[in-house]
Amino acid sequence: MLKAGIVGLPNVGKSTLFNALVANAQAQAANFPFCTIEPNVGVVAVPDPRLAKLSAISSSKELIPTRVEFVDIAGLVKGASQGEGLGNKFLANIREVDAIVHVVRCFEDDDVIHVSGSVDPARDAEVINLELGLADLAQIEKRRDRLKKQLRTSKEAQIEDNALGRIQAVLEAGGAARSVALNEEEEPLVRLLGLMTAKPIIYATNVSEDDLAGGNGWVEQVAELAAKEGAETVRISAQVEAELVELGDEERDAYLEGLGVSEGGLQSLIAATYRLLGLRTYFTTGEKETRAWTIHAGMTAPQAAGVIHTDFERGFIRAQTVSYAQLLEAGSLAEARNRGWLRSEGKEYVVAEGDVMEFLFNV
Repeated sequence: MLKAGIVGLPNVGKSTLFNALVANAQAQAANFPFCTIEPNVGVVAVPDPRLAKLSAISSSKELIPTRVEFVDIAGLVKGASQGEGLGNKFLANIREVDAIVHVVRCFEDDDVIHVSGSVDPARDAEVINLELGLADLAQIEKRRDRLKKQLRTSKEAQIEDNALGRIQAVLEAGGAARSVALNEEEEPLVRLLGLMTAKPIIYATNVSEDDLAGGNGWVEQVAELAAKEGAETVRISAQVEAELVELGDEERDAYLEGLGVSEGGLQSLIAATYRLLGLRTYFTTGEKETRAWTIHAGMTAPQAAGVIHTDFERGFIRAQTVSYAQLLEAGSLAEARNRGWLRSEGKEYVVAEGDVMEFLFNV
């Protein structure tokens, strides 16, 4: 399951956003720093209208979306890498996620105290990024110290140390580990360290209801920062998300339309996460269930089958495959077969976004 950590300075709207994203989560959203004392975890279904349409074609008894796990990590402050503001504990929590959702405050509200006294998202982002970088530097220095004894006799240690040396130089210059290109030998060795600045990052610009459609000057600042880093940005309003939780589907759509946007923050955030991590969705469908599965771009049919069960990958024979669009047009798998759209694919087939698949395998 995809795991995303929500980080940011205190009082930027993190816990309000988390509460809204997981609807019934118990994270405390209060107007003071460190109100989240333990990382809160919530699992949300990934919205995908294709599921319902496939389910209707197959008369499925059950519809199962893919899911994303969000972790609300307590507000970091300047000095977190040195243990300030409960920092060390929560920096450790960040190491466990696949992607970082960095919430930055892009709204004015005299009733919500800003930990730095004023709204400045570029400064806030720099504080968090600096603390993550400093924590990574400390970890790299410790690891390189341990590698020293192995450098004369171990080629693997030499490869790892060389890669860490390049990353260290970038971090010391204020950069991020994700900007350092690693080869096939280096990548798995460095990955074991769980470097935080190596993780993909999405900046969630938290705006007022009035700025959700058009943004503002602060949002533009963050967009420029993200462009330099190769990061994603999503414009979101934690307060609007909180209000959406209380509405039914039709009311929700009308409310969003009135704000000038076509989708809620959850859909935008998940779409950005999928783009950033290079993820794809394929489907299985039948009378029992219609289900969405998440895979990495470039996965072959056997690898995609392995996401369901490792036995499917080991015993893979072939896959019956049709695109979602073609199946929808045909109206049934039988008609898709009649039209020549249902294909038999082998072990080399690279699964495409929206493929509907049935796997044949030996037990």
